Amino acid sequence: MTRIGLISDTHNYLDDAVFKHFDQCDEVWHAGDFGTAAEVADKLKAFKPFKGVYGNIDGRDIRDEYPEKLIWKCEDVKVFMTHIGGYSPKYVPGVRAELLAEQPKLFICGHSHILKVLYDEKMQCLHMNPGAAGKHGWHKVRTLIRFVIDGDRMKDCEVIELGGR
Repeated sequence: MTRIGLISDTHNYLDDAVFKHFDQCDEVWHAGDFGTAAEVADKLKAFKPFKGVYGNIDGRDIRDEYPEKLIWKCEDVKVFMTHIGGYSPKYVPGVRAELLAEQPKLFICGHSHILKVLYDEKMQCLHMNPGAAGKHGWHKVRTLIRFVIDGDRMKDCEVIELGGR
């Protein structure tokens, strides 16, 4: 069983509450838009085993360390994470092709600042977007997701609100 803390769109702001909410997590994943400096990524990487992808606002320091797209297995779940992905049935064209080719069980993106957890029947894939945890953007509430991967199952999904931006 692997407990995951999922965050995105921090935009140079990392609320101290993240560390409390992710304290019992085994790994932290960031779906892009860390900000203009690597400080957010460095703090999360020092806290827990960490995976991340760069977003459209991220600078060279983040892009040199983190890929645009990341595909891996967590337990028996194939995961595909990128920053800009769209939503079913209107995925970003290149992402749609990769989803069809890779057939992940879990697709994660950020960018929209809209928290969503939905199952795509056609792709047979769970889609998660943790919303935005930073203070920059049009969202009204900063959010995170915490969930568990147990073998080939994803369960115990929790939405965490950090407060207004």
